[in-house]
Amino acid sequence: MTASKNWSGFRYGMCNESMQGQSWAEQCRVVAEAGYKGIEVAPFSLVKEGVKDLTAEDRREMVKVMKDQGLECCGLHWLLAAPPEGLHFTTPDKSVRQKTWAYFDELIDLCGDLGGEVMIFGSPKQRSTMDISIADAKKYFAEGLAEVADHALQRDLKVLVEHLDKTQSDVVNTVAEAMEIVREVNHPAIQVMFDFHNTLDETEPFEAIIKEYFYHLFHVHVQEMDGGYLGTGNSVNDFVPGFQMLKNLGYEKWVSLEVFDFAPGGEKIAQESMRVLKEIESKLS
Repeated sequence: MTASKNWSGFRYGMCNESMQGQSWAEQCRVVAEAGYKGIEVAPFSLVKEGVKDLTAEDRREMVKVMKDQGLECCGLHWLLAAPPEGLHFTTPDKSVRQKTWAYFDELIDLCGDLGGEVMIFGSPKQRSTMDISIADAKKYFAEGLAEVADHALQRDLKVLVEHLDKTQSDVVNTVAEAMEIVREVNHPAIQVMFDFHNTLDETEPFEAIIKEYFYHLFHVHVQEMDGGYLGTGNSVNDFVPGFQMLKNLGYEKWVSLEVFDFAPGGEKIAQESMRVLKEIESKLS
């Protein structure tokens, strides 16, 4: 399989939570100067009570700062991480689920206001089972996504079910399981993403998974397999087949850096990871 003749290259973004505590302008500067074209937002990192903390004026200013740095908003992730407290998407308590759906609608508007394209539904603590079966949790997961799907479509964005391995959540551990949810909801605004890190429960290699689900795959997350920034492990070699498949299939959506070890600081994480992304690219045919 050869690369698409019309392929124009990967669009690299970086998640912002490793820079929590810095101003939005400083976060955008770090991301842009390292060579990324997008910034992906973890809402919890910017608010004290919830996303209503960010007024219409705040959101316009955030967009202006991004544009001034030559950035776009990739979208949102860590959607239900506190604040606010008490949200859960798959609890048997319907009143809590309804409260969570309502907050999800607020997140959809934030994403739309920032110009984001996708909302990555990871949030392991807010979707794992709570004294119910995994089957029931999946049922509630699909029910909730169906509740918010039309709103997402109205704001021209997609909610993407993230596969999380069993060390993180007991609900939806593979891309195949994520696709089961997508097929059940059966709505164009509900799709999947691929995260290199979250593949411990997969039985197929990166490139096979990407190929099988490519037409429902609207986002990619990348970090080392231990959650560190790129270059601290063997991603520069191990991820090449996956990136090659993405290139062969003409993937032009975001490839976004999401790390879990913030200790090195945003600038080092951004710069070193971009160096590795470019090295991976150099190995592609």
